[in-house]
Amino acid sequence: MTPLAPLTLPDVDSAEEWLETRTREGLAAARAIADHLRAEPPSSALDALRRWDEISLQLGNVAAVGSLFANVHPQEDVRTLAEKAEVEAEKLGTELGLDRRLYDVFAVLDADGLDPAAARLLTKVLEDFQRSGVDRDEETRERIAALNERITELVQEFGKATRDDVRTIRVSPERLAGLPQDWLDAHPADADGQVTVTTDYPDVIPVRTFCHDAEVRHEIVSAFLNRAWPQSEPLLDELFGLRHERANLVGYDTWADYDAAVKMIKKGAAIPEFIDRIAGAATEPARRDLDSLLARFRQDVPDAETITSADATYYEELVRKEQLDVDAQQVRTYFDFDQVRQGLLEVTGRLFGLRYEPVADAGTWDPDVTTYDVLTADGVGDPLGRIHLDLHPREGKYKLAAQFTLTEGVAGRQLPEGVLVCNFSRGLMEHDQVVTLFHEFGHLVHHVLGGHVEWTRFAGVATEWDFVEAPSQMLEEWAWDAAILQSFASNAAGEPIPVDLVQRMRLADDFGKGLQARGQMFYAAMSYWFHTDRPEDLTSAMKDLQAKYSPYPWIEGTHMFASFGHLGGYSSGYYTYMWSLVIAKDLFSAFDPDNLFDHEVAGRYRDRVLAPGGTQDAADLVADFLGRPYTFDAYAEWLAR
Repeated sequence: MTPLAPLTLPDVDSAEEWLETRTREGLAAARAIADHLRAEPPSSALDALRRWDEISLQLGNVAAVGSLFANVHPQEDVRTLAEKAEVEAEKLGTELGLDRRLYDVFAVLDADGLDPAAARLLTKVLEDFQRSGVDRDEETRERIAALNERITELVQEFGKATRDDVRTIRVSPERLAGLPQDWLDAHPADADGQVTVTTDYPDVIPVRTFCHDAEVRHEIVSAFLNRAWPQSEPLLDELFGLRHERANLVGYDTWADYDAAVKMIKKGAAIPEFIDRIAGAATEPARRDLDSLLARFRQDVPDAETITSADATYYEELVRKEQLDVDAQQVRTYFDFDQVRQGLLEVTGRLFGLRYEPVADAGTWDPDVTTYDVLTADGVGDPLGRIHLDLHPREGKYKLAAQFTLTEGVAGRQLPEGVLVCNFSRGLMEHDQVVTLFHEFGHLVHHVLGGHVEWTRFAGVATEWDFVEAPSQMLEEWAWDAAILQSFASNAAGEPIPVDLVQRMRLADDFGKGLQARGQMFYAAMSYWFHTDRPEDLTSAMKDLQAKYSPYPWIEGTHMFASFGHLGGYSSGYYTYMWSLVIAKDLFSAFDPDNLFDHEVAGRYRDRVLAPGGTQDAADLVADFLGRPYTFDAYAEWLAR
């Protein structure tokens, strides 16, 4: 059999024509298959499923490249064209999902004789049709189609507003005392003697962590929290309303009910229950952490009754440095970006039995992007997939950290290709950035290893959405092991990071986890209640939820929700990060902390959790690996200590 070839990417100047062609041909292929299904319905369930899955593959190819290029391509014209391609793919998918003739083809099929994966696919296809509203009257179906198209446009517009609104402050150099020297060297004063600081992560995180000047911290944090405001507020108002109408039209009381029905949590009403459970478990750890934080803050501000997020990061760092003997500026000297990237590849290669072969002529969208073919460790056999690492910030690029699909992997049909999109500095990294890199790479490994199943519908990270973070959250643990860190973390003198420093870092990381959990529940509550209550005044509603869940009070004049990008993709389901973390802590309990590369456990995890993709329910994958259903116990124990 001829080996599958990775996608041939265009050079920067040819991207527009290439994207137009790929979009046109992919959509035409999907339409042609659908026409054939209507005209000559197969009598075989397997044949019908194969044709439908090919439609999914074609639409997925268009949507994936559209989403990626809209977020990473350096040319604005290409980004705009990519957004249109994504909309067109979504539009055709909606049209086919609402097609009664196509639904009738599948509604009469019998699952007898199908293997478990194919039978599962038939169930999912029928479920997708019903959730689409295919059984509604023609007028309702037309309204649903219009809603879906506008919802896609609104999510894109919201993402663009968040991505493109980079705000700045200008301060004199002496007011940046406390910042690392390499950061200061990269930010020289201009002709007016001022330094420009942006709200991009490589600027804002070091400033809020290390800058001694409280006014500078407040100024940059306020600018950061006001990104995309006020322009995104009417977009969100419309988005929440249209999602609610969309859910109502197919029989659900709220969008959260509709969205949760295909997740592990199952019911929208279970989301606030879960939020309150986590918030309750975090109350005492958060109170303990906040008392320590306030005590240190009051050494500098004696009359302070509380502390805001503009000061919290800085004072958390002081507590860790002064009380826990961990200096982040010392720690970062061990994490040179190039060494970390290579270490990441070596660690994950050893853990999962993989080898990464650099590809020099991949022809990506930016010279910063590095590309690797993924093979088995012994090099035997064809490549398992291809990965692209786009890890540094630039204008017009996605501002956070995420894994994007380039192609879904389907056995015998298409290689999995994924892209890691992050915004790290080019020199020294904070350790929490190292942890983030390991986390996001976990998605990439899941995408590749799960990209060899038979059906597009189950390819890669295709599990329930409230499970997808769990494998990545678990992989973070490998960025905390002293022996593993010593294999790639060394300072300019070549000295590996000391074991006792890593041990102190781990203890210091425990400080603040209660505060972090409460903060995450604030975001989760906002995600849920914005979709269910659809408040007229989003700022007021945000303030109320922040007062209930967050350890930090609202900063006057800020509108954090306006750039909370997860309201687009995660919609009402931001709780999923913490839901996944509960599972991740239980997954990690199966590993021996003194031997994180244990071949038997790692191989079982790879083969039973990652490689199956979405061919089974996530709870069943986890139970197969653990030998029991997952529980809350490991998370509760971790949070309490």
